[in-house]
Amino acid sequence: MSAPVYLILGGARGGKSAFAERLARHLARPVLYLATATPGDPEMAARIAAHRAARPSDWRTVESPQDLAEAVRTHTRPGDTALVDCLTLWLSNLLVFRYRLPVEGEAVPEDTWREIEREALREIADLIAAARARDAALILVSNEVGMGIVPSYPLGRRYRDLLGRVNQEAARRADSVILVIAGMPIDLRGLVPEAFRPLLTADAPDPRSDEQTGDRST
Repeated sequence: MSAPVYLILGGARGGKSAFAERLARHLARPVLYLATATPGDPEMAARIAAHRAARPSDWRTVESPQDLAEAVRTHTRPGDTALVDCLTLWLSNLLVFRYRLPVEGEAVPEDTWREIEREALREIADLIAAARARDAALILVSNEVGMGIVPSYPLGRRYRDLLGRVNQEAARRADSVILVIAGMPIDLRGLVPEAFRPLLTADAPDPRSDEQTGDRST
C-alpha cells in the first residue's frame, strides 16, 4: 500500500496547522515542509519567520509558493512525509502571480475562471500522484472558507468557490480528511455511512450544480 494522504481542514486559528505538524511527527518519517506563504508585507514576513523558527530543526523546508508537485518530485525521498501548508495561500499565489488577475473579478472572462479551475484541480491531482509515486506520505493543510460570510466583492467570491473546489478534489483523493475545530480533530471520512463511501472515490461522478442550474453555492 502506498504512503497515506491526509487533508487537514479548518478555519482561521482553529488549530489545523498545529495538528498537521503533530501528525507529521506522529508518522515518524523524515519531514519535508513545503511552505506556500510569501512575505508580501512586514507582518506576513514576521509570521513566516516565527513559523520557521518553531519547526523542528531536523525538518527540511522548501519555499514552494506555486509548483507543489514539482517540489515533491524534486525534494522528497521514499519514506518521507511532505507537509504542505497551505493550499489556501497556494491558490491565492496561482491567481495573483500566474494569472495576474485584476482586483475587480468581474473583469475576468468566464472562460478564464474555468481554465483556472481546471488547472488548479489538475495540479492537486498531480501533487497527490507525485507523492504516491515517491512513496511519501502527504499532509495537505487548507482553510474551510465556505461556512463564513459571503465576500462582498466578486474576486473574493470567485476565490471562495475555487478553494471549495480544490478542497473537494483533495478530499476525494485523500485517504483521510480531518476537520479541526478549536484544536479538536474530527475524522470526516470515518463519519461517512458505508453505503455512501463508493461515492467518495476520485473517479466517482462529480455533479456540478453550477453548470446544471447556475447555482455556484455548492
